Amino acid sequence: MNAAVDVVIVNWNSGVQLRACIDSIAHHGAGLVGKTIIVDNGSIDGSDLVADSRPGVSLIRAGENLGFGRACNRGASHARSEFLLFLNPDAALQANTLQTAMDFMTDPVNSAIAICGVQLKDDSGHVARSCTRFPRELGLVAHAVGLTRLVPRWGYFMADWSHAETREVDHVIGAFFLVRRRVFEQIGGFDERFFLYLEDLDFSYRARKVGFRSVYLAGTQAFHAGGGTSKQVKARRLFYSLRSRLLYAFKHFSWAGALLVLLATVLIEPLSRSALALGRRSWSGLKETWEGYGMLWKWLPQWLLRGVTR
Repeated sequence: MNAAVDVVIVNWNSGVQLRACIDSIAHHGAGLVGKTIIVDNGSIDGSDLVADSRPGVSLIRAGENLGFGRACNRGASHARSEFLLFLNPDAALQANTLQTAMDFMTDPVNSAIAICGVQLKDDSGHVARSCTRFPRELGLVAHAVGLTRLVPRWGYFMADWSHAETREVDHVIGAFFLVRRRVFEQIGGFDERFFLYLEDLDFSYRARKVGFRSVYLAGTQAFHAGGGTSKQVKARRLFYSLRSRLLYAFKHFSWAGALLVLLATVLIEPLSRSALALGRRSWSGLKETWEGYGMLWKWLPQWLLRGVTR
C-alpha cells in the first residue's frame, strides 16, 4: 500500500497537547504520512513554536483566528497526497491507527467511501460516542428543548449505540477525519461560514449528496481528550455551537423547518439550559448560558438583516 496521507492540524493555544499530537504522528505515521501541516490560528501561548524546525512539519501562521473550517481549507491547499487527515491537536495516533484506516480506504471495494473515522478513546479508556445521524428539524428542536436528555435516540448524536463495531454511519466527528483529497476538492472543502462546529457534519452531508459514504472503524483506535482548547471559553463555545446549528438548519432544511429550529433555539433553549443549571446549582453554568446567548442575540440581527455569518 503506497498511498500517502497529509495531516492537517488546526492549532489555537493547544499547549502541550500539540506536541503530543505531532510526536504521535512521527512515531506512528512512518511510511504513510507525506507531511504534517499545522495551521496556527493566532495562538498566544507559544504552542506554535512546537512545530518550528520539526522534520516533515510545515507551519502556517494565520496571524488571527480563522475558525476551524477556514483554517482546515488553508492547510489542505498545501497538501499533495491522495488522502487528507484532519486531526485535532488534542488527539493522538496509536500504533496501528493510520495503517488500519489507510488499508481500509485503499481497498478497491471501498472506493465509494470518502470519509473514515476510528474509535476514539480518552485517558480512562472510555470510547467516545463520536458518530452522528444527519439531524432533522424535529431532532434539533428536541435537542433545544432538552428532550434528548430523556430520550437520546430522538437526537442526532448516536449515544444509543456502543460504537463497538465497524459500520457505515452518516457522520464521524472531525477529531480524526480521514478524507479522499479528490472528494474534498470536488465538493469545495469545508463551508467557511461555519466558524466552529458542524462544518464537518455539513461536509459529510454534502459528500453523501454526491454519492459518497462515511465509515466508522472500531478495529483501530486513536486518543482524543475531547473538548480541547474550547474548554477555555465555554460561553463562546456555546455561542459558536448555537450559531452553527442555525446556519446548518437554514442551509439544509425547509424554510418552515429552519424557522422552527430558530424559534426553539432562541426562545425555549435558554430557559431549559437555565433550569438545568439551577437544578445542578451550577452558577457558572447559568452565567455561561446567558453570556453565550447574549452573543447569539447580538449576532442574530446582523445575520437576518445583513447576512453576516461569522
